[in-house]
Amino acid sequence: MDRTLKNCPAPAKLNLFLHVTGRRADGYHLLQSVFQLIDKGDVLHFTVRDDDVIHRSTELTGVPAESDLIVRAARLLQAEAKKQGKVAGAEISIEKNLPMGGGLGGGSSDAASTLLALNHLWQTGLTRSELMALGLQLGADVPFFLFGQNAFAEGIGEALVAVKTPESWFLVIEPGVSVPTQQIFSSTELTRDTKPVKISDFSGAQESFGKNDLQVVAANLFPPIADAIKWLQQYGDARMTGSGACVFCPFKEEQQVDAVLATVPLQWKAWKAKAITHHPLAYLLKS
Repeated sequence: MDRTLKNCPAPAKLNLFLHVTGRRADGYHLLQSVFQLIDKGDVLHFTVRDDDVIHRSTELTGVPAESDLIVRAARLLQAEAKKQGKVAGAEISIEKNLPMGGGLGGGSSDAASTLLALNHLWQTGLTRSELMALGLQLGADVPFFLFGQNAFAEGIGEALVAVKTPESWFLVIEPGVSVPTQQIFSSTELTRDTKPVKISDFSGAQESFGKNDLQVVAANLFPPIADAIKWLQQYGDARMTGSGACVFCPFKEEQQVDAVLATVPLQWKAWKAKAITHHPLAYLLKS
């Protein structure tokens, strides 16, 4: 039985498009999107404890351990382990590379990688679908990272179908602001009636498909986002990911990204990433 898993990736995602098609009676918005995994993300390290303590050894500014999705995910899985009569604890540390409030799914991806790693280390034996059901209790984006591959998403983001996406490189700009998701979704300016599309619509176009319905609202509330989009659009189809704040532009070749990256104004942090097809921890699940 393994007792440690080190250097576990928690990859970021980009929303290649994000449409708001309606709103449920409970207030949740109905979405359509394509989630794209990229090779940039946080890195987590896990060690099994002999007691039932879940301890996050890394201090994260503004994120108390009790409210961290990493700790909450571990405790959710721990409850399943205890049903099996297992004493399960973990020491968890994290290398936080993704910005908070960036629209990259960082916290959700951290939670998913925690579920994947501890399901393996604790030998709880939950299937992918069982982990996805647990993950949905933590947030609408968590099931995608457990799904394990790029996906066309509907519902509140939990209804997923595997989709083939273009081989791409991305330049990503962090505009330096943190966007509260709830502030964007509660705005009276948000478009909530975009006409639904089909997977075949995306598969037939892919390049520059759709839009991000949240972008107009976020860019109006946070001018640095608008500035980053305007600057990056001179090189291609730049848009915001998720509810913001990060802005990205796709490129076919790495050299193209490198050339643009060298010219990014110094007030922004910017980096490149490559599209990947599968979650790097997918091997931990047999089904």
